[in-house]
Amino acid sequence: MFSLKDIRVLDLSQNVAGPYAGMILAEFGAEVLKVESPDGDPTRTWGPPFWSGESPTYLALNRNKLRRTLDLKSNEGLKEVKNRLRITDVLLVSSRPGAMSKFGLDYESLKENYPKLIYAEITAFGQQGPRASESGYDPLMQAMAGLMSVTGRPQYEPIRVGVSIIDMAAGMWTALGVFSALNLRSADGKGHRVNVSLYETAIAWMTIPLHLYWASGVVPVGFGSGVASIVPYEAFKTEDGWIVIGGGNDRLFGKISHLLGRKEWASDSRFKTNADRVTNRTVLHELIQDITRKKSSKEWEQEFKNAGIPAAPVLNVSQVLEEAQLKNLGIIQSIEHPNISGYNSVGLPISIDGKRPPLRIPPT
Repeated sequence: MFSLKDIRVLDLSQNVAGPYAGMILAEFGAEVLKVESPDGDPTRTWGPPFWSGESPTYLALNRNKLRRTLDLKSNEGLKEVKNRLRITDVLLVSSRPGAMSKFGLDYESLKENYPKLIYAEITAFGQQGPRASESGYDPLMQAMAGLMSVTGRPQYEPIRVGVSIIDMAAGMWTALGVFSALNLRSADGKGHRVNVSLYETAIAWMTIPLHLYWASGVVPVGFGSGVASIVPYEAFKTEDGWIVIGGGNDRLFGKISHLLGRKEWASDSRFKTNADRVTNRTVLHELIQDITRKKSSKEWEQEFKNAGIPAAPVLNVSQVLEEAQLKNLGIIQSIEHPNISGYNSVGLPISIDGKRPPLRIPPT
């Protein structure tokens, strides 16, 4: 049922961004052949922990793929890759601009011999500019694009978003670009080149902070669990943990005030409108937190839910896996793995006609 059923992908990428792009394409039915060097994908060494000797990072990014070990530095390995290109629709690479040219696998070298090939390339900084030849990684991009400056709080050290959000988002953009390029090919019969960079991906995440700066001239900063332009919209301490309250408009703030026994807040000149609350966020946060500290997160969650107020407890990974909502959706998928008993994996967060892309091939 998924649209890439007859598409063949040759995945020469490694680490996170490229393999995640290849995995997305595989989820949608493409036949993805992951080519690893004799040393293996670097993520195979990322740990501990290891799961029955396997790297959790590698496992997370390489399901639903076929795998082959080839040495591109050898004539035999390079010849096999080029022969494979004759039946390949999409070539996926992740390297510095020009790095693939020494193998004759750069776009310019391939486009005449493989005129219908979709060439998808992920780089650190893009194809031009003073940093184009530099290497780059997720935390570097979070730093350079400003994500660390709007994460956490100003008085503390810079904080990286706790997952590889730049790498994985670059993989998503690459997969989206491949879908678009394949659609173009179906119309014009030609191959196309898809270029994605980690840096541009990071800049795209900064769309709202950049607009805030253009609008005000004030450099945005982090607000911990909150956001710059909505209050209250963050985590508050409870008796046994934290709960996030989403007071996204004046009507909801009125409900919050009433529930907390402070209905006068809704008409208080310091808090009457969202703009007032943003200006006085520190005072309001402490007033709310003085109350939320008195009950458990579970109690508050139920009270907010009953009142029609968006709220959620801050859960750790173990607690996330116990959520009934998670179990009901079926996004956690299982399959027999040759080395791992009880192997689980996370599916794509999308369903088409009620069906989620299945887990067909375990990562090995």
